[in-house]
Amino acid sequence: MFHHKYCNILKRTIVHSLNRKNHVKLSENLTKPIVLGIETSCDDTGCAIVDGTGNILGEALFSQNALHVRCGGINPLVAHELHRDNIDNVVNEALGNAGLKIKDVDAIAVTTKPGLLISLQVGVKYAKYLAKQYNKPLIPIHHMEAHALIPRMCKDIPFPFIVLLVSGGHCLLAVVNHIDDFVLLGQSIDNAPGEVLDKIARRMKLRNIPTYSTMAGGRAVELAAKGAKYPDLFKFPLPLARYRDCNFSFSGIKDYFVRKLVQMENEHGIMGNEIIPEYRDFCAALQLAVAEHLVHRTERALLFCEEEKLIDTSIKNIIVSGGVACNDFIFKSIEFIANKWNYKTIRLPPRLCTDNGIMIAWNGVEKYKKELDIVSDFNIKDIDPTAPLGRNYINNVQAANLPVKATKLHILYDT
Repeated sequence: MFHHKYCNILKRTIVHSLNRKNHVKLSENLTKPIVLGIETSCDDTGCAIVDGTGNILGEALFSQNALHVRCGGINPLVAHELHRDNIDNVVNEALGNAGLKIKDVDAIAVTTKPGLLISLQVGVKYAKYLAKQYNKPLIPIHHMEAHALIPRMCKDIPFPFIVLLVSGGHCLLAVVNHIDDFVLLGQSIDNAPGEVLDKIARRMKLRNIPTYSTMAGGRAVELAAKGAKYPDLFKFPLPLARYRDCNFSFSGIKDYFVRKLVQMENEHGIMGNEIIPEYRDFCAALQLAVAEHLVHRTERALLFCEEEKLIDTSIKNIIVSGGVACNDFIFKSIEFIANKWNYKTIRLPPRLCTDNGIMIAWNGVEKYKKELDIVSDFNIKDIDPTAPLGRNYINNVQAANLPVKATKLHILYDT
């Protein structure tokens, strides 16, 4: 098989969310439904079983991160092979942790959009096989909707609320009115923030430093930035400053920092695997640039929602989810601007921010209860790697022409 050549550098990691002694046991009184969720939208194979009250009965995750870090980024063909080779083990692992069999679940939820096409196909094919074999209904799941709704599993969050989804593949702002009612306010028109952090970390050669050698690029940037002495040493332009919408553009940030990095390398005479001595300050400036852009667009979204009465002003919540939400500085930046508008900022633990089977299973639970998108003919045709989210209000935001001043966030490095 294709992946065998990597067997010496990839360690199989099945991550369990709960200690066995803390697992919720199946009982006659357990609240229905019980949903098994499968997630294969990108590079991690996830599965979880969740019940109707949000109890995580069991989960498992096969992480491909170690391999893709060595490959210099996600290789779709490698991701596909590893999903295919490990999905059966992951599902059985999750069921074993829950002390359940497939016959005990009420439905199977699976990510069908958006994501890497050949990765999505693995999860959907396997879910269809299980559904047909055990006569279970299928529930197709939109990956970004699942990210937005997972906080409702852990906290009492009423509709509507605002969500900022920031990851390696996506960046968007939306209003969540209901399980199946999303209003898109803005999205990235080019690169995603996590993608930019990873690419610049790779260009900086951070993995040549032992501390960061096994980390994803974004995590390495965050850790390095904590050691910065002069976080505002490098000045950068704010993207899309003249455009009064909520869209994002991170390609300019990437290009600016790559040019600055080349300049610094030339000034220091950097050769081969060497790294510029100011790499910590460089990482802090990069992180600051991403945060200030996110904050600038998010503040306009908050203003627009209040102007258009899209939010109940007595219950103002903003959810921050996706892999980049794990970055504490970026989350603190969003929290800073949310506090200005009297919003409560909510972020779940890292394992629920990143891609996982739990969010897919929980979205399946909510849909099952409302009898939404339940497929009974074992046929899911809507696999869509570029599926949009909800109703598009991007032009509405632009037409509102709302001015928002940039917020300088370097002071947060001192708090």
